[in-house]
Amino acid sequence: YANQGEVLQAFLDWVADYDPDVLIGWNVVNFDTWYLQRLSDQLGRRLLLGRDRRPGCWRELDDDGDRRTVQFPGRVVLDGIELLRAAFYRFESFSLENVSRQLLGEGKLLHGSDRGGEITRRFLEDKTSLAQYNLKDCELVSEIFATTAMLDFAVARSVMTGLNIDRMGGSVASFDNLYLPRLHRQGYVAPNASSEQIASPGGFVLDSMPGIYDHVLVLDFKSLYPSIIRTFFIDPLGLAIGVSGELAEGQTVPGFLEARFARQGHILPELIQQLWQRRDAAKASRDEPLSQAIKIIMNSFYGVLGTPGCRFFDARLASSITRRGHQILQRTRDYIEGVGHRVIYGDTDSVFVWIHEARSDEQAMVAGRQLERDLNAWWGQVIREEFDLDSVLEVEFETHYKRFLMPTVRGSDKGSKKRYAGVVAGVDGDKLVFKGLENVRTDWTRLAREFQEELYRRIFAQEPFEHYVKELTASVLEGRRDGQLIYRKRLRRKLDEYQRNVPPHVQAARLCAGRGLPVPSRGSWVEYVITTSGAEPVSAPLAPLDYQHYVDRQLEPVADGILGFVGTSFRTLVDKQIDLF
Repeated sequence: YANQGEVLQAFLDWVADYDPDVLIGWNVVNFDTWYLQRLSDQLGRRLLLGRDRRPGCWRELDDDGDRRTVQFPGRVVLDGIELLRAAFYRFESFSLENVSRQLLGEGKLLHGSDRGGEITRRFLEDKTSLAQYNLKDCELVSEIFATTAMLDFAVARSVMTGLNIDRMGGSVASFDNLYLPRLHRQGYVAPNASSEQIASPGGFVLDSMPGIYDHVLVLDFKSLYPSIIRTFFIDPLGLAIGVSGELAEGQTVPGFLEARFARQGHILPELIQQLWQRRDAAKASRDEPLSQAIKIIMNSFYGVLGTPGCRFFDARLASSITRRGHQILQRTRDYIEGVGHRVIYGDTDSVFVWIHEARSDEQAMVAGRQLERDLNAWWGQVIREEFDLDSVLEVEFETHYKRFLMPTVRGSDKGSKKRYAGVVAGVDGDKLVFKGLENVRTDWTRLAREFQEELYRRIFAQEPFEHYVKELTASVLEGRRDGQLIYRKRLRRKLDEYQRNVPPHVQAARLCAGRGLPVPSRGSWVEYVITTSGAEPVSAPLAPLDYQHYVDRQLEPVADGILGFVGTSFRTLVDKQIDLF
């Protein structure tokens, strides 16, 4: 082809001839398709990617025009990144290289921060090689969609909610599409969105008891908030009827903030029950995309009812869910401790139980299964006696931690929240699990994450660890770990919007232009190192690395998160050694 215009026309001709229903890609809307649109504009022509060669319609999703959506008549454009996020996949990075490595075990033909130069060289000198690189990217995207069944998930979600297949989010609209037809069939009209802004409390978190434990069990309430809605008849219509004054007290179920819910004529509990049954059927038939879609829809209902933008928003609705959850968690703790066990932590729908009398894994497992049976029976009895209702609350014995750490808040003796680690039995042997700690946070270096994993493994396995801590510290100070000292953090705003507090990754990003590097934009990841002159971009640092910074800010906090529980500290182990440097 002689020019880009001819290439673009050939591509549009191919699309018209092949006539696909769905176009997929990786950042395909905001990068690939937007580039084609801008090229078409430059050429003074329309981007006719729709069926029957019709143009698309663009809509900006933010004030800066950095995020957009596009619709082409007769076709759907689906972005792999957005779909994986919608299905609650979690990755350290959603780059195609990282996701394909984790899901497929293979990656791009070119990767790394310097691949731009090689891509330019291939464009100028070896276009066949560049085409192979691009084709491999396409193959990876297709294989990711196939492996995760993302297209099936998107279709299932669209069928369930009535939303367009390419619409991400939309929980409020989804709820309306499911609820309003049922409301109309009962002869009622929905209200407009209210200006009320009374917030309801979030999930309840029990105070934790810091320490290292043997045999900690996690007991989890299966889909707690949907179960509360079903059990206590929490429902917008049920609330309107229940507080109307037309029903006797015995015909209603008490909620919170003086709410009362009608025992008859409600909608949401039955809707959730129907979805629950459909999910069970999907799981039985191994239809994982449909099962996941239904789970996400059910779990979104509480959030929707607590959102002021929802026409059914009422603080009594959301509070009657969350405060009932608080009560359930507290009374579950009291029951467990009443039978002789210790609850060392709890969060929203789970309790962590120390089986202190267990002398083996089997004894702990037996205790967990017994607690599951007893709690389900007890809650059924309590709800029957106190509310004259049938309970659909279901406690599951979810996890047995053979060894478990509940850390303290840094700088205090108080137990932390949403942060812990432990050892669980896996198919291929024992496995370390981290929650909320440095090992699973992308704003810590690979040095810190790998150090934490190995140090915790040694302590949990009761293996010697002192020499390991000393040797690793020495290797950092001697410059033998430089490749593991890179920080990585995303820009949440434009560079010039950071004024008062300028974090290190912004400082490094602002140096890029002066060092001949591409300037990161909002949403970009910035890779940087800490040098004796401060934060600098990893591709072009000028000053020496500040090794003491990495010892003080990366190794020491990680180590002291666990060493205090075994009678020592990072400084006790390495101070004499550091003096040598």
